[in-house]
Amino acid sequence: MTGALDGVRVADFSRVLAAPYATMLLADLGAEVVKVERPDGGDETRTWGPPWSGGESTYFLSVNRNKTSRVVDLRTEDGRREARELVGTCDVLVENFRDGTMGRFGLGYEQLAERHPGLVYCSVTGFGPHAGAALPGYDLIVQAVGGLMSVTGDPETGPTKVGVALVDVVTGLHAALGVLAALRHRDRTGRGQRVEVNLLSSLLSALTNQSSAHVTTGAVPAPMGNRHPSIAPYEVLATADRPFAVAAANDKLFARLAEGLGRPDLAADPRFATNAHRVAHREELVADLEAELRRESADHWFARLSELGVPCGPINDLGQAFALAERLGLQPVRYVDDPGRDAPVAQVAHPITLSETPATYRAAPPLFLEPQAASR
Repeated sequence: MTGALDGVRVADFSRVLAAPYATMLLADLGAEVVKVERPDGGDETRTWGPPWSGGESTYFLSVNRNKTSRVVDLRTEDGRREARELVGTCDVLVENFRDGTMGRFGLGYEQLAERHPGLVYCSVTGFGPHAGAALPGYDLIVQAVGGLMSVTGDPETGPTKVGVALVDVVTGLHAALGVLAALRHRDRTGRGQRVEVNLLSSLLSALTNQSSAHVTTGAVPAPMGNRHPSIAPYEVLATADRPFAVAAANDKLFARLAEGLGRPDLAADPRFATNAHRVAHREELVADLEAELRRESADHWFARLSELGVPCGPINDLGQAFALAERLGLQPVRYVDDPGRDAPVAQVAHPITLSETPATYRAAPPLFLEPQAASR
């Protein structure tokens, strides 16, 4: 089956998460991605464990399917020559070295664009190419300095990071989008261009309403735990057995929630009649809601309230989350055969569904070949 990006070849000089996630998305959609790895162990995430699967890092396995691996020593002239030859066969180059590193290898954008004017060159950095060029781009640090941790966590216990490297993931999405836009431009004009994304700018954009509140009013939001600053109830509430998320984001949904709980009087209560009133009287509201929710299990309320169209759900662990996706027919896990492994490799499904050119799972994440055995 032909993918949407069939015929696009990508030289992937990236490692760790943000840029490899971007190139995996492109690979899933049909692009041929050649992952360039250093000779002393390759991508460092190959060693990031536990957990392991068959002796391999599950971290590496998460963002490197549908790629081939080529070991190239960019510290040598032979390696740099090989890299330039590879780029000459590619439509896209993706890299996430510190600013200036690729230039020292003779692989900077200006150096390559002169010889390959159609090349789309994507650079992923932590803090951009200007005054922040020397700062290392680690997700945890960007979550800290970029404001995400300041709005995440409980006001009593202080800021906390998100449970996954979310800034890396968002940046990877932006990188893939930028590459696709540049390829569309090249289709029209024949000219490539440089695509630049950085973790800090991606995070500030992803903070959406919080960022907007700040730049328009000067407001500096604080952590509110599992509550929303502008909507109530839009938070986690207690049930008879486990926490339960409710997002009754307008008056109509709140009326349905009140009906489902057997308390239609709550929607008529002057303290709760509008969203603004509910936000002002949040503590009283939560007390009344939890008094009813504690009578039954979270699963009971999920079924009951969902029938009424109330956005809600229990706080699932990952096993329960995948089971839910399976029940909903989303096929969240795919298994990729690999002759070099004893068993198929489980992979999380690509999130985009295309009716004519769907994502494919052609190859498992590549095994690392020792330099002397690597294909040249």
